[in-house]
Amino acid sequence: MSYPLPLTNGGTSGASAPQAPEQVVAGMSSDAVSITTSFDGSEILLYGAVKRETPIPSSSLLQVIATVEGPSRSVTIRRKERRFGIWVNTESVVVGAAPSFYAVATTAPLRLILDPEEDARFRISIPTAMRSFARPLDVEDPVEFTEAMIDMRMAEGSYRLDDGAVTLVDDTLFRADFRLPANLVEGTYKTRIFLLRQGRVIDSYSAPLEVRKVGLERWLYRLAFDQPLVYGLMSLLIAAVAGWGASAAFRALQRE
Repeated sequence: MSYPLPLTNGGTSGASAPQAPEQVVAGMSSDAVSITTSFDGSEILLYGAVKRETPIPSSSLLQVIATVEGPSRSVTIRRKERRFGIWVNTESVVVGAAPSFYAVATTAPLRLILDPEEDARFRISIPTAMRSFARPLDVEDPVEFTEAMIDMRMAEGSYRLDDGAVTLVDDTLFRADFRLPANLVEGTYKTRIFLLRQGRVIDSYSAPLEVRKVGLERWLYRLAFDQPLVYGLMSLLIAAVAGWGASAAFRALQRE
């Protein structure tokens, strides 16, 4: 996914840039998630405060948006149509990169607190998180395909928009809770926090979140990719032993 230059806690991309009047100071409950054989999801808490050198502005409301984004993958979206009594693939669109997981939490409805130009610049909302289409050559409206993919992933929980899920206390302290599903893709996730006033981003914060398989889960994962022949033979052996064991148990029960 394409982003602006990474921002520091003060929201600047260089030492010479002027500091924002309100700056994010934030952290996470954990900077790593371990996927084991019994992994059924995880909770991540983003929390922080707003650092100021001047009194809280009274001319506009402060809003906070937090996002968690999984590794991006190329996605092919196909349309199925019924032809001669059977369903077949017809048109297709390839999205250059779509997040495997994407969640957005806000202090108020996103459409009311975020200016479209800022959304396009920082790629905050779910539709803007999609990278440009790779091959929409013969499709009149490729946006229709991405909308269908977004609807599907929102239904399965991979994409989420939680309006009002960020708690903001006294325009200073905030927290956002994210539920990560069990089917996480391994890799480096991106967490971001944005401060906004009048629809404009005044400061932002970003930090990585590592999601890795550990223990037996990681060993099997690496074995399948590094030594597929050994993995396949081991799978066949386990299946044969399990089948023999079930057959022996069934025969023992019959004798009784």
